[in-house]
Amino acid sequence: MTNSIGEMEDCEVMFIIGSNTNENHPVIGSTLRRAVTQKGGKLIVADPRRIGMVRDATIWLQHRPGTDAALINGMLNVILAQGLQNQEFIDSRTENFEAMKKVVAGYTPDKVSEITGVPAKDIIAAARLYAGAKTGAIFYAMGITQHTNGTDNVKNLANLAMVCGHVGRPATGVNPLRGQNNVQGACDMGGLPGDLPGYQKVADLQARKKVAAIWGRKTLPAKVGLTVTEMMDATEHGEVKVLYIMGENPMVSDPNLRHVEKSLKKTEFLVVQDIFLTETAALADVVLPSAAWAERDGTFTNTERRVQRIRKAVDAPGQAREDWWIITQLAKRLNQKWDYKSPKQVFDEIAKVTPSYAGISYARLERGNGLQWPCPTSRHPGTPILHAAGFARGKGFFTPVEHQEPAETPNKAYPFTLTTGRILYHYHTRSMTGRAEGLNQLAPECEVEINPADARSLRIKDGQMVKVASRRGAVTAKAWVTDRVAKGVVFMPFHFAEAAANRLTIGALDPVAKIPEFKVCTVKLQKA
Repeated sequence: MTNSIGEMEDCEVMFIIGSNTNENHPVIGSTLRRAVTQKGGKLIVADPRRIGMVRDATIWLQHRPGTDAALINGMLNVILAQGLQNQEFIDSRTENFEAMKKVVAGYTPDKVSEITGVPAKDIIAAARLYAGAKTGAIFYAMGITQHTNGTDNVKNLANLAMVCGHVGRPATGVNPLRGQNNVQGACDMGGLPGDLPGYQKVADLQARKKVAAIWGRKTLPAKVGLTVTEMMDATEHGEVKVLYIMGENPMVSDPNLRHVEKSLKKTEFLVVQDIFLTETAALADVVLPSAAWAERDGTFTNTERRVQRIRKAVDAPGQAREDWWIITQLAKRLNQKWDYKSPKQVFDEIAKVTPSYAGISYARLERGNGLQWPCPTSRHPGTPILHAAGFARGKGFFTPVEHQEPAETPNKAYPFTLTTGRILYHYHTRSMTGRAEGLNQLAPECEVEINPADARSLRIKDGQMVKVASRRGAVTAKAWVTDRVAKGVVFMPFHFAEAAANRLTIGALDPVAKIPEFKVCTVKLQKA
């Protein structure tokens, strides 16, 4: 996030797109609701479903799945056509504005209405409301990124914020809501195939030399690695022979699960490190039992870039051990001279190798509620707001973005658009929440949301079992007939292995970020 959670209640206008906030991020969702109900803030929600946040929205833009870029372009068109932009910010802080302006000129509200299904008047109203705010903030999640044009979607949100000058000030910004508790920290540590810690690029010779010196190496490989989805393809083709999977359950969470299962079974050696025997761990040659969050010490970095200490509360059961300890022991058995004795030692190295963490230490974290990176020196207070004085690259760059249809669009054989996501009561692949009796009472099984008009045409009644099939597989689940979804759209949560939505989803990737298009594929429905 460019800004901080504590600022959210002071937003005059909030634009939520691609985020079912009150179910997927309920604490942040509650904060945004308070901004509306207690402080008079205005809320714009763009979502194909009537999610809970719509109840508090001034404007709901119910767009067709996969048309986010066109919708944002429509708002940009209105802002520029009506002279609502912050020209002073554009002139002093950005570049390539004219190229973006030229593209969005073709996305009139009427044209965008045809693409998205959103009435032109609502597009105009949303653009005016966001542009006219003294403080306007954008909040998005995987409903924006999990598309074949997910990178363009994010760049277009940056275009929208910069056009209005809603960047670098309190209660503004472009704020991605990360999907899990420490996913920000994992990315910060180099958990991306082209990055070293701190987003230093593998392709950068000087970055490789600096990190290699700290790690006591002569050199580091310059080759960019593979993403998870690419690993599965490479495994199927025999190019990857060993997989070491840690804290991930691709047998439920990855797209096209038939392909994933085939790939995992083809590995010569599969190691899974996790806190439970997940569906993926059941296929492993070796399972390494890991300690859970309350059974270990260390740090988390949350969605607002805040590095926080976590402290061990209970002992891990049986042979379970902390992840850092397991990895250190493996390294020793591979003849590496690793001698870490504690998570603190690991963090001390993180501060040396990661510029944005350089000023953070356990001693400083013990004294307060964490520090937000970048924190480059031991006296730096941390950075609650990014881009206040300028952008990291100098000037903000406007990127022209064109609408792109999803990899699959409905036809006679597969007439419905399936979109997937999460529900309040379960988390990711249910490896934890599926073992909680109370949560299973609240949400015991997968439900497929079907619009009443579609249900009538297929003679499907609420509560009946239905078969949902795509080009990649089929699952059976209970029908929930509801106007939460538009006609022609169905929704399934991906949590349930016994009715795994990802048996249906497509493995098509964003060409830049290599993220699969979880949010759009085509299916057919029938009574089971």
